[in-house]
Amino acid sequence: MVAATTILTIIILWSLVSGPLDRRGITSALFFSAAGFFVGTSALGLLDASLESSALGRVAEIALVLLLFSDATRLDVRSLRRELGWPVRLLLIGLPLTMLAGAGVGALVFPGIPLASTFLLATILAPTDAALGQKVVADPAVPARVRQALDVESGFNDGLAVPFFLVALEIANAELETGVTWAVASNMAAQIGWGLAAGLTAGILGGMLYGIADRREWISSDWRQIAPLGVALLAYTIALLLGGSGFIAAFAGGIAFGSVSGERSSLVNLFTEETGGLLAATTWIGFGALALTLAIPHISWQVILYAALSLTLVRMIPVTIAFAGRGVRRPTVAFIGWFGPRGLASLVFALLALERGIPDGEVVLTTVVVTVALSVVVHGLTSVPLIAAYRRWYEGRPAEHPAVEETMPVIMPRRRRQRGTGPA
Repeated sequence: MVAATTILTIIILWSLVSGPLDRRGITSALFFSAAGFFVGTSALGLLDASLESSALGRVAEIALVLLLFSDATRLDVRSLRRELGWPVRLLLIGLPLTMLAGAGVGALVFPGIPLASTFLLATILAPTDAALGQKVVADPAVPARVRQALDVESGFNDGLAVPFFLVALEIANAELETGVTWAVASNMAAQIGWGLAAGLTAGILGGMLYGIADRREWISSDWRQIAPLGVALLAYTIALLLGGSGFIAAFAGGIAFGSVSGERSSLVNLFTEETGGLLAATTWIGFGALALTLAIPHISWQVILYAALSLTLVRMIPVTIAFAGRGVRRPTVAFIGWFGPRGLASLVFALLALERGIPDGEVVLTTVVVTVALSVVVHGLTSVPLIAAYRRWYEGRPAEHPAVEETMPVIMPRRRRQRGTGPA
């Protein structure tokens, strides 16, 4: 009861000062993590939960599902099909190269741990978190095409990373009974296939029923926002039952629900979005109180070095390769490469790995915690000045180079309104 009271008090405090802090680049994830760290390291014993408890992992997973679903409902499928070039390159070229680069750097920085553990670490830290970069993808000062690429990439890359994560986890624990290539292919087919099937089924059927009921005015005003939440969780649970990715199901289900029902308004999905934001806030407080506290005694220079490289070269070089030959200017490539924050997906993967147990788990978990913590700080604090700097560069480009890729118009989804409790 003391822990619940402490968490709720922290959330209320953020809601009261969220506006001025957010304008200064103090994100809610940073505020909640810092507050959780303070109460977790204090002698008051305000948060006494255990990291080994599966509760934090479940809360983080459901938070991510709800946020992915609410974001996806606002995507315009017709316009997106014409503008998939950048997101596809980030997902199909950038993501695999990021995993390989992360594994290679891990082998160099941590020569004493098995290669399977380094690849597992790389897969855990490969997905990006749109919620942590919300200021970037929501700010109209950033070109729409850049925002869309970052938004769609973060929506799909955690789900696409799941098969690689599961195979790496099985290899690390010596549980893999088939060849690596077959294991990756079969896992990918199952995770993506069943995830898409679950998401599209729940999203299309839920969207059709919602649209029919809405047109006939059958839905009570008290329940209009409950239906999207139910569809999101239904897509997630069906995917888990079928053996697919709940993250892919949530994102695909959100796209299908928004398209079929015609409801892309933030108001309709407000309850889903705010519920995800509340759960995310709880996750970040727990992260600060538990993970950071337990990781501090195990931090080494190798851990700090890997975290720094993971957020820079390991991300930015693959992004550069993904955009090679596309005429994208260096400032844009650097901007996209830098704003690849690590967040909820990495925490969910790390907690799942902790439950299963892995060799050198202490090193892996500590590195994940430090990388995510560093990302929360640096990506939050650099968002305002770097957006301003990029805007100054961009505004001077169209007149001089009217055909550059960044100037191509795209249709952006309706953005979520500013959350007071989410990880934005």
